[in-house]
Amino acid sequence: MKSRIVLHPSGKSVDCALGDTVLGALEAAGYALPNNCRAGACGECKLRVRSGDFDQGVVLDMALSPEERIAGYGLMCMAKPVSEELVIEWVSEDARPKLFSPRQSVLFVVVHKSICAARVAELHLRPVGPALRYWPGQYVTLGDDGAGVPYRAYSMANAPRPDGEIVLQVARSDEGGTSAWVHDTLEVGEQVKINGPYGSFVGDPTVDTPVLCLAAGTGLAPVLALAEAALRRGFRKPVTVLVSARSAADVYGRGMLSWWHARHRHFSYHVTLTREKREGYHHGRVDVVLPTLLPDLSRHTVFAAGSPEFVDSCLATVRKLGAQDALIHSEGFYHQNALADEASGLSFING
Repeated sequence: MKSRIVLHPSGKSVDCALGDTVLGALEAAGYALPNNCRAGACGECKLRVRSGDFDQGVVLDMALSPEERIAGYGLMCMAKPVSEELVIEWVSEDARPKLFSPRQSVLFVVVHKSICAARVAELHLRPVGPALRYWPGQYVTLGDDGAGVPYRAYSMANAPRPDGEIVLQVARSDEGGTSAWVHDTLEVGEQVKINGPYGSFVGDPTVDTPVLCLAAGTGLAPVLALAEAALRRGFRKPVTVLVSARSAADVYGRGMLSWWHARHRHFSYHVTLTREKREGYHHGRVDVVLPTLLPDLSRHTVFAAGSPEFVDSCLATVRKLGAQDALIHSEGFYHQNALADEASGLSFING
């Protein structure tokens, strides 16, 4: 048996398996709800239940008073639906992602490593302990103090998974000791420590507009995570991804993008090459190609990730096409990595 949790007033819904909490079901579907203790003690996940029945479990009165219970409020970290449908109030501001506190030196094992493009290595890391909680679009820092490898920032390329596995895509930098270590030294089976999550380049589950994602290089990583999370939770508005690369050899991720396109009729993607012409690809930079694909962005939510130069060009282009500043989100990787060297930089980074 499973219940349906309906978010009021949008009418969107998620499934909740028997025995699961409302908070767990929302997080599994890609939604964010403020929470801290996850044990019925802090009250941060308090919401009003409009209709339906649930087992509240044991919670503290200081977190949920008797008066609040009578008024229909519940703590979603402990609440388990016992009726076929549970309608909860989900006000837009409350539904915005609340970022998780970063953790330090979290132990992972490299379970898979591959070269997915000419200069990009992909790592699959699985946690030894509890899963790292993060929102799609965020990043972690990876390095090895013992080997003198400085910590650098890399975005997760996948939405959160039950087993806690995260995927990182690391571009080789001619002057980067960390990327050389990942490409040439780090092997499957080794243990690594990461810090995070960081950053606020995250999706807003309340958005109900078409979405455009622009990516260059490993800027594709957070875009893949954002798209996976949106499609997993049943997002029904058009989602368009435009990937820019110098040559076909620099392109990766087409298998997953093609699978999403085949599975979700509202998802589409395009690849444009800036230094070669090739059948099956667009040719030219984003400022040339994008207007031919989407000439009106006045109602789109836009995400752009890549080098600062790429992001700046994207922002100028989408604004010319009518994109609203309030719906534009960007992530410049150079600034992110530079800040990762300093403790003051290990905080929320967003454009």
